[in-house]
Parts: sequence; structure tokens; C-alpha cells
Amino acid sequence: MNPKNTWVWIAVAAGLFVLVLFQQRHARELDSGPVMVLPNLKPAAVTSIQIRPGARTNIRAERTNGVWQLTEPLVYPAQAASIENLLMRLQRLTPAPYIAARELRNRAKVDQEYGFVAPQASIIIEQPDYPVHLLVGARTAPGDQVFLQVVGAGGVYVVSADFLKYIPRSADDWRDTTLIDLKGVVFDRLSVTNGAKIFELRRDATNEPWGMVYPLQARAYNARTEESLQLLQSVTICQFLPGDPRADLEAFGFQPPDLELAFGLGTNTVARLQFGRSLTNDTRLVYARRLGVHGIVTVPKDLLAPWYGRVNDFRDPSLVTLTGPVAEIDVRGMDSFSLQQQTNGSWRVMPQGFRADAGLVKDLLARLSALQVVEFTKDVIIAPDLPEYGLASPVRQYILKSPTANAGGGATNTLMVEVDFGTNQADKTFARRADENFVYAVKRADFERLPSASFQMRDRRIWNISTNDVVRATIRQQGKARQIVRNGPYDWALTPGIDNVLAVEDTVSGLCQLTAVAWVGRGAADRIRYGFNDNSHQITLELRNGEKATVEFNGAAPSGVAYGSVTLDGEPWVFECPAWLYRYVQSHLSIGL
Repeated sequence: MNPKNTWVWIAVAAGLFVLVLFQQRHARELDSGPVMVLPNLKPAAVTSIQIRPGARTNIRAERTNGVWQLTEPLVYPAQAASIENLLMRLQRLTPAPYIAARELRNRAKVDQEYGFVAPQASIIIEQPDYPVHLLVGARTAPGDQVFLQVVGAGGVYVVSADFLKYIPRSADDWRDTTLIDLKGVVFDRLSVTNGAKIFELRRDATNEPWGMVYPLQARAYNARTEESLQLLQSVTICQFLPGDPRADLEAFGFQPPDLELAFGLGTNTVARLQFGRSLTNDTRLVYARRLGVHGIVTVPKDLLAPWYGRVNDFRDPSLVTLTGPVAEIDVRGMDSFSLQQQTNGSWRVMPQGFRADAGLVKDLLARLSALQVVEFTKDVIIAPDLPEYGLASPVRQYILKSPTANAGGGATNTLMVEVDFGTNQADKTFARRADENFVYAVKRADFERLPSASFQMRDRRIWNISTNDVVRATIRQQGKARQIVRNGPYDWALTPGIDNVLAVEDTVSGLCQLTAVAWVGRGAADRIRYGFNDNSHQITLELRNGEKATVEFNGAAPSGVAYGSVTLDGEPWVFECPAWLYRYVQSHLSIGL
């Protein structure tokens, strides 16, 4: 037999012998012992708890107004969850077995035998009407249980050793690892110093957007600021550095700090965070400290990334931010016009007087709101500088107004924002707000999607005719004409080459609900420019009441877009035709040539 195995089996046998002897010795108390070690402990009622782990320093935490605070060996916010977990485990402790006091009377070295002379931990719990002092002794021979004594009770408990992992070994185990709890900090000012870059943000009230007040008065990027603050809130301390490091501030990168965040309320600074250099052995971590609260700690650097950015990263990248409803949009471009909301919610183009397309108005507001600044071109602009950017006489202006009730009970429109656009340069267009002294640049493609002429905003529904009102359709193409008669639903008197009744009905139905994809021109000159002439493909729907509705098609452009033309208010209007409708017209309402 292997001598090494022999000694292993001897050790196992000895352990089992001790366990059996212990259980036999105390078997009489198993049935009569207490059910719970601390039957009256109520974690919610505990006002303080003190731990002395072995021969180490006392760790004491006190609860005031529901908030746990370390008071020894230092004053510091405590981890409430860790304290509550320990109290809940103590509340649930069940002895197995319990050694009654009478069994211990005749034994001289009880404290030494069970490890209470130098206990693993001393726990003092203060609860009104139920103060408790526990001594945690040695582990039993198997190691999964531990001896426990309630001072003054006389007996000894044997309990599961699982609760030992909830006992702090140092104050750091119970120190709150939150770098800063912004929910508990009331502030309306935030100053950021990032190397040579300094900027300050302010807001008038908690729910108000942030504004930049230094190094210039500007709209702040509210979403980025709030997201950056949320990331800061989630920063947890990885390590508390021991000792007083004041003499080593330069070694940690705090003279001056690489990054500093100062939170203020009015003129008072309520919190300051400083971040130094990265750790030599782990560049993912940086040294940090909150002045007046704790010494130097280490925290993850990635969650601080936004604060290391540029000043312009915290300026609002939106050229226009809508803060309320819009009742009027004045546009100065190819012509001057105003989109005005009516009392029934519809829109009209004034002074031209035609109905505006509600969808296009919505798109215009959405596109203005979506315009992103791609360059903060010039931060201080004076009148002599404006011609350089084409802003002395802007090529286009958009003036947005909000509805406001006046004292007489009527309504007036109040200026919200005016945006001017100047010259194009490469792929960008210069822009300026009338209420700011900056020049921005936006993508040229985004700018060119904005409407510049009144005709572009007309209601795209050209007419709305019931198919049952159509009695005849006349087709003219390249000097030829064909006429088809409608006798009833899906009942047409067709001509050679136009012989698919179902397709003709569907095509005419589409023409009765003719809607432009977009308006592209207005007037005789535009009609010619888009390729219309006397030989263009023309369809006229004749109605029961004698009225006629005529539309022309000029064939698909090289881009694939097909254009149509109708006469409205006595002049031609050119529009982009729905592709499906143009295909139907070409296939089912054309004269074979």
C-alpha cells in the first residue's frame, strides 16, 4: 500500500471520529434547542452595526433617515445592500446543533475550545429593545459550520459558515463604490476642464435644456450632456487607495488633473470630481477623487470618454430645434410665400391662396429639425464677414412662428427661429440663425431637399373623381385620337388596341384619384422645359356633369421619372407621376403607333 494514501485515510478517519463524538455528546440538546439564533432580529429596525473582524479595526455603520453611513474607521457613504444582506443572513441563522449552557458549566476552557478567545469576528447590533452581541468562533472539523455565541445567552450554536462571506474584512468592503450619486446632488451648473479646454453648461430648471455659457453663449447638446451624466452616474470605484496621498498628487496626475468636473448650484460648488492619469499596469483605469468625500480611487476610463471630448462636442448639432407647435412658416427663396395653419388644422400657401399639402408641411418641419451641423465655421461673425458666406443677402430663409393668444382673445404668431442659408462650398452650405452670432455649415444635399418655391408646397391631390361619374375617356397621342365609352362598372365600349376591360377600369380609377408624387414646375415655360408639346400623350376624362379632367404625359425621363402636366388656376402645373400609374397608362390607355 502507498504510504501517502495511508496517511490520507488516517486523517479522514480521525475527522469522522471527532464529528461522531461531537454529535453523540450533544445529541440530547438537538430536540430542545432554539429554532432561530436571533428570533427577534428585525433588519429594518436596526440602527447600527459594528463589526470587529479578528484583531482588525472596528467597522461601524449607522442608519439615519433610512440611509446607511460608515462612522468607523472613517466617515463615508456605506453600501446599504451589503449591510442589509448580512442582517438578513443573521436573521435566518438556524442552529444545528445547539450546546446548552448546562453542558458547558463543568468545562474550564470553553472559550478556547470553541474559538471565542480570539474570535473570527465580533458583531454588535443595535436595535431598539433588542441589542445583540455575537462572537463568531472557530469552524468545526469539516469546515462548513462555525461556532457562534450570543453574548449573555450562555450556550453555543453551531451554524452554517455560509454567512461568513457577508462579514466585511475591512471598511472598504462596506464603502459605497458609487463615485457620485447625481440623484442626490442638486445642481444647475456644470464646469468641465479638460486640459486646456474649458467649458461651462447651465440650465434654469431640472427639466429645462442645458445651455453653454462659456467659452461662448450657445445652445448645448442636451442629449449628449444627459447621456454623459448617465454614464458618469454608472461609474463604480474599482479600488480605494490606502493612506493619505496628498503628498503624491502629482504622481497620480492631479496637479493639474487631466479632467475635472465641477457641479454648482448658483454660485456655490456642491461637488468636484478630478481624474488623473491612467494606471501603469492597466490603462483602462484612471485615478480619481471626489474632493471632500474620499481619497484617491481608481475608476474605469471608458465611461468618462465623452468628457474628454472637444468643446464643440457639447454644442447642439441641430440647426433647428422645435420646442412647440408651429403655426406659420415664411419662406424666401425662388419666390416668397407663407405657409399658414388654418383654424381647422389645414394649411394654405399665402399670398398665392392655394391649399398646402399637410404632408409636405410636416416633411419641411422634419427636415429642418433633422439638419445637422457638420462644421462650426465661425463663432463670432460681424457684418463685414457675412458676404464671404453668402449671408449678407441669403439665398434662402425659413422663418418659423408659434401660435400665441393675445389679450383680446385672438391669436398672433410669435417668432420661434429664423434660419438663413448662404453660398455652397463643395458639399456644404453655410447657414446662420438670426438669434445667434455664429456661422454653421450643413450638408449641401440636406439643404437642397428643402422646398424653395411656393408651387412645391401645393396639395398633391390633383382631383378626386368618382369612377362612376366618368362617361367617356379620350386619348390623344402623336396627332391621333381614340375615344372609349364607359357604360357601367367594368363595362367599356373599347377600340382596337385598347381591349382589356379590367385593366382600363383600373387605370381610369387611378386617374380619377390623381395625386402627384411631387410638384416640379409651374407655368408655360416649365411645361416646355419638361418636354411637353402639342403631340404629348393626353387623356381627358369626361364626366356626367359635362366637366372634363385632362392630364398629359411626356414619357419617362432618363432618370426613370415620368412627368405629368395638368392645368390648374389657368396655367400648367408639372408633377412627378406615380410610376405604377404611368406604367398602366402606357400599357392600357395608349394608341399603338
